[in-house]
Amino acid sequence: MPDFLVPIALVVAIALIVPRRWLSGDALRPFAVWVLFIATLAVIFRYLFWRFTETLPVPGTGFAEATFAWFLIVVETFVWFDTAVLFLMLSRRRDNSNAATAGEKMLRLQPPSDLPKVDIFIATYNEDLDVLEKTIAGATALDWPKDRFTVYVLDDGQREWLEKYCAQKGIEYFTRENNEHAKAGNINAAIARTQNEFFMVLDADFIPQQNFLYRAMGLFQDEKVGIVQIPHNFYNADPMQNNLGLRKVMPDDQRLFFDTIMVGRDGWDAAFCCGSNSITRRTAMEAIGGGLPTGSITEDMLLTLALLRKGYVTRYLNERLAVGLAPESLSAMYVQRARWARGAIQMLFLRDGPLGPGLKLRHRVMFLPLTWIVQPFMVIATVLTPIVCLWTGWSPLATASAQEILSLQVPAMLATLCTLRLVAPGSFFPLASTVHAALHAPRILPTVLTTLIKPHGHAFKVTPKGSAAGRGGIDRAMIFWPIALILAAALGLYINADIDSRVIMDSGQIPILAFWTVISMLLLSIVQAVAVSPDSEQREERFEFNRPCTIGTKPNETLLAKIETLSLVGARIGLQSESQVPRNVRWLLVDIPEFGPIAANVIKHKGLHIEVNFHLPTGTQRDSLMRMLFTTGRDNSTQAEGSVALALLSSIFTTNETSTPSRTPSTKPPPWLEKARHSVSTNGI
Repeated sequence: MPDFLVPIALVVAIALIVPRRWLSGDALRPFAVWVLFIATLAVIFRYLFWRFTETLPVPGTGFAEATFAWFLIVVETFVWFDTAVLFLMLSRRRDNSNAATAGEKMLRLQPPSDLPKVDIFIATYNEDLDVLEKTIAGATALDWPKDRFTVYVLDDGQREWLEKYCAQKGIEYFTRENNEHAKAGNINAAIARTQNEFFMVLDADFIPQQNFLYRAMGLFQDEKVGIVQIPHNFYNADPMQNNLGLRKVMPDDQRLFFDTIMVGRDGWDAAFCCGSNSITRRTAMEAIGGGLPTGSITEDMLLTLALLRKGYVTRYLNERLAVGLAPESLSAMYVQRARWARGAIQMLFLRDGPLGPGLKLRHRVMFLPLTWIVQPFMVIATVLTPIVCLWTGWSPLATASAQEILSLQVPAMLATLCTLRLVAPGSFFPLASTVHAALHAPRILPTVLTTLIKPHGHAFKVTPKGSAAGRGGIDRAMIFWPIALILAAALGLYINADIDSRVIMDSGQIPILAFWTVISMLLLSIVQAVAVSPDSEQREERFEFNRPCTIGTKPNETLLAKIETLSLVGARIGLQSESQVPRNVRWLLVDIPEFGPIAANVIKHKGLHIEVNFHLPTGTQRDSLMRMLFTTGRDNSTQAEGSVALALLSSIFTTNETSTPSRTPSTKPPPWLEKARHSVSTNGI
């Protein structure tokens, strides 16, 4: 083996032989992780020493080429610094589940009258009822004494229909005359009108599980805990999972943050409030003035910094205690991420931000919004650099030979990716993370630049949800720009493949640039695939159910069957034999275990399976089904299985197929079915 390939071989060998239990076990993990990070940083520093001593632009380099080279050096420096900060975060971890279990046991032994009172705020602006009703149903079904919590819907949309709906559900409705300071102002108005010792904040699309309060409230036994934050888990697929049809093999794009990074941040007392799914101690809020800070549109992070300055910390309980809607379309995702980027950067310009007085050094470093600023430049540089080099003859590393690149740069990059993969095996997939970053970069970069120039005075945009989010469609910009770049890259490869037309004079760098170019082209092709959203008529998320049921096809006649998938509006039912399939039946009485009978309209047959739509005319029955689906710990998420990289690559050549109902549903069940349903439901749905 050539000497210059030895570092790559060593990195790969170590990544393959490190026992995974060393990194996951409680006893060995802290030591093993530190050793792994230190070894990786040594490889990185070895590369950086060479980078800054051997590859800077030499005197006489043209202005354009020198500018290009210095741009790459600056971007790369910030990327490596951000990587070092990430390693620092992940070098510690705090698991609060044992403390939550002890706290829950203590709370359940207390008389209900001794439990703390909690105000539950559901912040809303323009969300439809099909989004809000689930959150309201979940909040009112919390396993906590009913006289010890109060649910408030905070409506910044001033909608009369929502006020009437809240009155029907027996919950409080708040609104205000203006929308000053957006969500932060909405919550502050509610804080001023309530007085319970704790308050819980839910976004309009996040549904708490029944045991949310019992699991989280015990952590407040520590008087320095000002906020308890729960992760954001989702019951639907995010746009990339949905558009590529990869939900079963790829986690959503926020899992690395919530499952790994936040756990590490909590080990350094640097976890932060994430807006929804949090509980706040009112006395802590009073210590900072009685309300959320309003200097940034990411008021949640600013709140954490304000509390840190008063000696309070945010504790992170990494348990699935609430489920919500991931952005349902690419446009909704762009709005959400741009708002997060803008809010994080705004904090740099505030006295209460990470650069202001009163914070420890580690908190200043860990709350810098480097990732939001650096990542768009990193992605754009990664994609454009090989194309620029192929067309201009410039080198991305001045005076560097191919052997030096393979011996120094490639091992540093490979060691970083392998290390992150080892410490976050279920949530970090290099290719998937790069595709996400490439998809966001062109949309976020303008926000980053405009916010750095003008931090404040921008319009606040709410993430569209429900029908407002839109479904289907094509992001044409992310189709045509990749096409243009792929064509430019391919033509650049063609030109440099011929010695007579070659632009790059160092023939040793051509194979490396060719490999880099091919990877960029594959990345851009996957981005194009993500940019096409399949049309879907499915309005509600389906959950895997797989439980036996009975179906009534006519008066006094029932069949044994199995509910395979279940949603708020319908189900897929499997039958045991062809003779059981009700071919000419339009209505069924479906008796669901743990729930009861529902009138169902048959809309499609497919082999031994039938698709039905439910007829839920009563609010009580609909609320009961919502609670069963969304608040009892049912998990519709998937874990990564197999090769995410192969699945992503195969997605370039496949398309998602959607089916449409074969019948127009009837609107009213027959009299016999209504009579049967009511006769059973009177026994206690």
